[in-house]
Amino acid sequence: MPLNATIARVTESIETRSQEMRSTYMDRMRRAAEEGPRRAHLTCGNQAHAYAAMDADKEALAAGRVPNLGIVTAYNDMLSAHQPFERFPDIIRRAARAAGGTAQVAGGVPAMCDGVTQGQAGMELSLFSRDVIALAAGVSLSHNVFDAAVYLGVCDKIVPGLVIAAATFGYIPGIFLPAGPMPSGLPNDEKSKVRQKFATGEVGREELMKAEMASYHGPGTCTFYGTANTNQMLMEFMGLHLPGASFVNPNTPLREALTVAGAERALEITNLGNDYRPVCDVLDAKAFVNGVVGLMATGGSTNLVLHMPAMARAAGIALTLEDFDALSDVVPLMAKVYPNGLADVNHFHAAGGLQYMIAELLDAGLLHEDVTTVAGDGLSLYTREPKLRDGAVTYVDAERQSRNDKILRPASDPFQKTGGLKQLDGNLGHGIMKISAVDPERHVIEAPARVFHDQESVKTAFRAGEFTSDTVVVVRFQGPSSNGMPELHSLTPTLAVLQDRGLRVALVTDGRMSGASGKVPAAIHVCPEAANGGPLARVRDGDLIRVDAVAGTISCLAPDFDDRSAVSADLSGNGHGVGRELFEAFRRNVGLASDGAAVVV
Repeated sequence: MPLNATIARVTESIETRSQEMRSTYMDRMRRAAEEGPRRAHLTCGNQAHAYAAMDADKEALAAGRVPNLGIVTAYNDMLSAHQPFERFPDIIRRAARAAGGTAQVAGGVPAMCDGVTQGQAGMELSLFSRDVIALAAGVSLSHNVFDAAVYLGVCDKIVPGLVIAAATFGYIPGIFLPAGPMPSGLPNDEKSKVRQKFATGEVGREELMKAEMASYHGPGTCTFYGTANTNQMLMEFMGLHLPGASFVNPNTPLREALTVAGAERALEITNLGNDYRPVCDVLDAKAFVNGVVGLMATGGSTNLVLHMPAMARAAGIALTLEDFDALSDVVPLMAKVYPNGLADVNHFHAAGGLQYMIAELLDAGLLHEDVTTVAGDGLSLYTREPKLRDGAVTYVDAERQSRNDKILRPASDPFQKTGGLKQLDGNLGHGIMKISAVDPERHVIEAPARVFHDQESVKTAFRAGEFTSDTVVVVRFQGPSSNGMPELHSLTPTLAVLQDRGLRVALVTDGRMSGASGKVPAAIHVCPEAANGGPLARVRDGDLIRVDAVAGTISCLAPDFDDRSAVSADLSGNGHGVGRELFEAFRRNVGLASDGAAVVV
């Protein structure tokens, strides 16, 4: 089928508006590539320092005739998704030697867990950590002794930060190697029910802890389809993973074989060989459109609406909220994975997963086939699935039927005809709403406002029994300039309880929600933010607010709204404790949420 007209139009629009920025970026990348292998420009003393601890690899490195991989790792063993990376450098080094190359750990980047910091002060560093990761990866690769990079990262800010760095060093190839999701534990919907019971006082902390530990129970990514697993989807749709690499469980023979295959492939695509594939050629406008299509088709995390514009800008591409909105209108929702359904990512993978979905979307004309990927030319390579044969990865054509149509459906018979992400505009500003898990009867909420300046105050009001009628909960001064734009996911159980009691409720905020947030209507990323005098700073308790995902509007209906002065808030408490002192420069210089809330790009 020919390419969908909207896909073609949006791609052309991105290319046109990005032309000058992209041309400048590609000129820089080409000039850097023309300099040849990076090590050739270092003095003997520079190189001796770099190779001093490399034992058996010293001679090969000094000779400079074989490719050297730089491993950028986000390993720590506090973050379950990244714990498996502890073993990866040794696996990659052995694979590189066996293939006639070398590999070194170029450096480490931080990796924080939003599950640990959810509802805590540390969450205020979460979004900014993406830019810190990009900076740390840049420092890691600045030693200039690497012919390609291997990026080890999975979770929320880690992959976007690493992509920003990979684009910045776009003249060398880069492959992203994931660790995979943990095996399925307590179903996510059962965990959610226990959280709601805890919020109402029906169960105590002991039962809540038991449920949480049964859900998050081992190495690997959390199994719900939040930001971490959306990242993995994105890397396949954009051609930075090996095909089928995203959702293979950790510490299995196939996972180790895919890690070996990734190292081997990274060696094959350097400019020392005949199949040079630098990151700058992979990350073009078509790749980003494919990524947005994947986001919509899977019902992925709204956090990627923040991350993708920042990632794109690092590659010289201007991606806007209008692009997301236009693509959402034509891309069907093909998957139901928690919080959009009951299944987890392991069930999704078993039902056919990304390979089935990519094949369907290609056949429907909703993806660009003509792209450069780390695996080769053409996205159809990603319709194949990896199998383990004689200890090595081999690829076979994936099945062309869903193995469970309650989880995964064809593009011609989707769960919804659109991707479920709506852009919102109005006199309250500019924001987005994810509606893929929201009951259609709740796509329009009109109710009086209750205004809060932090999420804990909402919970206090809830415990005091103050929510007894339909309400739009406005939580402001939660934007990037205020306090780093923390996720407000800890409000989900509270708001879900109100909704289950029959109230019509919605959230409006200049903050953000977790990828695990779902069924409560939430207008998020509203900007300009309240701290910068945005319209949310003029809302008062009792104002009638209309959140309309059908019309794409977000409005305060108070007749004097436009004539009011913006209120201010005492934000001095946001500047200290758990490292927040170190991020004052970030809060002062961060960009708009609609542009990715970035500092370094």
